[in-house]
Amino acid sequence: MSQVMTISRAARLVGVPRGALQKKIKAGELRSFDGMVTTEDLLATYPSIQFKEDLVFEHIMQIKDEAFARRVRERVLPDKEVLAARLYEQSRELANLRIHLQRYHAVIVQAQGRLHEMGDNQDTAAQPDIKRLMQWMDQQLEEVLDTQAPDALTVMDDYLRVVSAHVVLRPSDHEFFVDGADTLLEAALRSGIALNYGCSSGNCGLCKARIISGQVKKVRHHDYVLSEAEKNMGYALMCSHTAISDLVVEALEALLPGDIPQQEIQARVKVMEPLTDKVRRLHLQTPRTNRLRFMAGQSVTLSVGDGSVAADYAVASCPCDDRNLEFHIRDLPGNKFAQHVFQHLKNGETVTVHGPFGEFFLHDDSPRPPLFIACNNGFAPIKSLIEHAMALDTLDVIPLYWLATFATGHYQSNLCRSWADALDNFNYTELVADSLDADSIYQALQVLAKDCPDLSGYDVYFAGAEGFVACVHNWLTMNKVPAAQQISIVA
Repeated sequence: MSQVMTISRAARLVGVPRGALQKKIKAGELRSFDGMVTTEDLLATYPSIQFKEDLVFEHIMQIKDEAFARRVRERVLPDKEVLAARLYEQSRELANLRIHLQRYHAVIVQAQGRLHEMGDNQDTAAQPDIKRLMQWMDQQLEEVLDTQAPDALTVMDDYLRVVSAHVVLRPSDHEFFVDGADTLLEAALRSGIALNYGCSSGNCGLCKARIISGQVKKVRHHDYVLSEAEKNMGYALMCSHTAISDLVVEALEALLPGDIPQQEIQARVKVMEPLTDKVRRLHLQTPRTNRLRFMAGQSVTLSVGDGSVAADYAVASCPCDDRNLEFHIRDLPGNKFAQHVFQHLKNGETVTVHGPFGEFFLHDDSPRPPLFIACNNGFAPIKSLIEHAMALDTLDVIPLYWLATFATGHYQSNLCRSWADALDNFNYTELVADSLDADSIYQALQVLAKDCPDLSGYDVYFAGAEGFVACVHNWLTMNKVPAAQQISIVA
């Protein structure tokens, strides 16, 4: 027996991005009814996921380990109290459904009996119609006894409702799933949703949201005190609560860079590792109670000591992990901060982070697919955008072209190849140019022009040195890409 479900839940079950299902719906390959699809149509569209009933659990675990790990992170089950609460809620729903079905069945049986009595009355003028209705009802009751068992996707969906919960935000209609031991805030951030929050530890109250429907459970202590009026209206702190059931939540979100305030955070060096002899990966970790809010692609100012040794860098990591910040530091002449990193900075030392700033961010509401172009260290902000896009899981394809003008310019090529191996919707192409000379860059970009003949259908995000950005802008304009679809940053 088929079941109707949302596109986001369907994508999760079959292990594809939501964008892939939306593309099939637009192409007429998958039927949709008011944003819903049936498990029957899903199985017809993805026949390779059909399997025998005795392999259901094995398939569930495969989906959990592979499809759900598209953001390449370890997942854990919810704690026993949350699992127990979800099982109770599901059992209660099933019990209520069973009671309703029993009542409906009793009504039908009684109606059948009365029809038989009316059919035995020879004086009834409507006897032929009554007999036809009796035959139809007898046939329907026989078919109820022969009802098919639920299909595999329906069984899997029931299981997943125990280990994860589906959340819809109002008024944006953004959706995400709460997995493992995540709070609502953690789950939203990991899904690429920029909720409003401050300390993320239950002190400031900025992450309070109204629970419109569904049940939540407090899993972490918070010092912030909600008023009685707020409690009665269903407000809860998203940093301290998790979902017991599927939820509809009214919450504030940051939609533009201006929605995020400037911050100053004392972070500590957790890891410094050489990516090449000229590029180092700087991993800073913020305090648990003072994390950096930023949008993917934005930059910050890093400084040490009294602030005289400072430089601006794009954040190379995803906002979905707001406590662990990654930067790519290139050893450039005259850059005092880079020289300090290469010569003096050690693990455990303090680095001041001030920001974020910049208008380079992913326009995830655009109807056009993105296309990413990086040059040398311009990969840092592009990496942030790509990881954010992976967290959103809405894009059908994520193409990256990385141009290098020196031998070790593709300093994280192994990471890009691992993405390409793990994700069906990520495509990676390496480009090489002799220099930042315009002719060299134009020549390298011919590969992109061949792959994408109509560039005007894309939003093109590109980052690199000033000369590279200017060349790409001119090249895209010559290829009829409107200025509004060219999003760039000098990095």
